[in-house]
Amino acid sequence: MKIYTKKGDKGETSLIGGKRVKKSHTRLHAYGTVDELNSYVGMLRDQIEIDNIRAELLEIQDRLFTLGSQLAATPDSKMELPTLDEFDIKSLEKSIDKMNEQLPEMRSFVLPGGHEIVSLCHISRTICRRAERWTIAVNEDEMVPHFIPAYLNRLSDYFFVLARYMSKILNVSENPWTPRKQ
Repeated sequence: MKIYTKKGDKGETSLIGGKRVKKSHTRLHAYGTVDELNSYVGMLRDQIEIDNIRAELLEIQDRLFTLGSQLAATPDSKMELPTLDEFDIKSLEKSIDKMNEQLPEMRSFVLPGGHEIVSLCHISRTICRRAERWTIAVNEDEMVPHFIPAYLNRLSDYFFVLARYMSKILNVSENPWTPRKQ
């Protein structure tokens, strides 16, 4: 099978279901951003040496592929695709709560950085928020399965807490944001 088809050379592509759209379509921004996020999650997973977190990140990557396939499909597509459900969201919440129990109370916003792993968590968080915004934009015109925005919302929370948790594990000080007084 050839990897190139030349069908997209004029700036259009096919969604799952066959509909042709411009490559600037909001659906492509949404699932392209999810794909970008998945790549960063892979890089983050490559850096972390904690088996259970690596396993969680691998599961998140699987869920992101599922989510991307849902976003790449037209609402009337007949193709049977894997789906997200309440279990996926609850799984993230369970992980968030477990990490959060081990962290000091947050008293201010935290500046991203301090260690490459922590920074990758924050990059993943911000890309996830962008994917969520694009997904909401798609939903304004065409139906998006309701678990997708919820999963992305929770996933960005996961990356924020993971950044704080990794700061603790790596013994890196968090830098609180202190607004400058005028």
